[in-house]
Amino acid sequence: MEKIQHSHVQVQGLKLHVAQIGTGPKVVLFLHGFPEIWYSWRHQMIAVANAGFRAVAFDCRGYGLSDHPPEPQKANFNDLTDEVVALLDSLAIDKAFLVGKDFGAFSAFMVAVTHPERVLGVITLGIPFLIPGSLGIQLDLLPKGFYVTRWAEPGRAEADFGRFDVKTVVRNIYILFCRSELQVAGDNEEIMDLVDPSTPLPPWFTEEDLDVYATSYQNSGFRNALQVPYRCIQLDCGITNPKVIAPSLLIMGEKDYVMKFPGMEDYMRKGIVKQFMPNLDITFMPEGNHFVQEQLPEQVNELILTFLNKNSST
Repeated sequence: MEKIQHSHVQVQGLKLHVAQIGTGPKVVLFLHGFPEIWYSWRHQMIAVANAGFRAVAFDCRGYGLSDHPPEPQKANFNDLTDEVVALLDSLAIDKAFLVGKDFGAFSAFMVAVTHPERVLGVITLGIPFLIPGSLGIQLDLLPKGFYVTRWAEPGRAEADFGRFDVKTVVRNIYILFCRSELQVAGDNEEIMDLVDPSTPLPPWFTEEDLDVYATSYQNSGFRNALQVPYRCIQLDCGITNPKVIAPSLLIMGEKDYVMKFPGMEDYMRKGIVKQFMPNLDITFMPEGNHFVQEQLPEQVNELILTFLNKNSST
């Protein structure tokens, strides 16, 4: 971990916190989700660097140690797509492998669709091909107390989270979302109420890890993190007839709650997703949950390195 280098890079008028390790000619850019930051990829960054790749991860705008956009309430996924491409430009990286998890997968898909010349390959964890808008999550098919719907409502999550310190909020989110069930609140409760305060952290997530996340979110707050992804996930991103041509890999934990989204399992297992990603391979991990890269890092690293080596021949 101490070998990971940190800097701030000017991208589209904002200073983004960037972590890097490795000096190989092929670059792997890691895209985090919520409630995550660059640190979510700590295990993978070291593994790919040791295998001869240059690993880059960053805190998205409004997350961690990166600047907030001037109008956070207007932030959307198109901004993140532009941000990824602009970051590659700022770092003088022509092409990269993109590895995305949770909403970071949306960014990876959108960059691969709109800027295919910049993408060597795409790996996503926990999310098959989805983009904001009509090709995204069908919230109307999910219960009204579903967490995405609740957090999309302006002010609701702020009031829910505001009852606790930041460390407790992050702890609760990790405890809730490493479960295999959909997280749905009843009419008279909020999402944070679904956690029994006596529940321990999962064994693969230490108090030291929690401290890193808590310190990060104490710095950034949750404002931008609630806007992107939750409050813009239904906004149409303007992409029609999308297709990812680059070689691709989906790593899906079978205990990831995303498997419970209506139609999601058939979408993956019956190969429907390959309409959008014809060069996609899918690996299901029987014990994997939504944080599989932190839960089972050695297994995930092996899958990632196998894919990178297979698709790195010049």
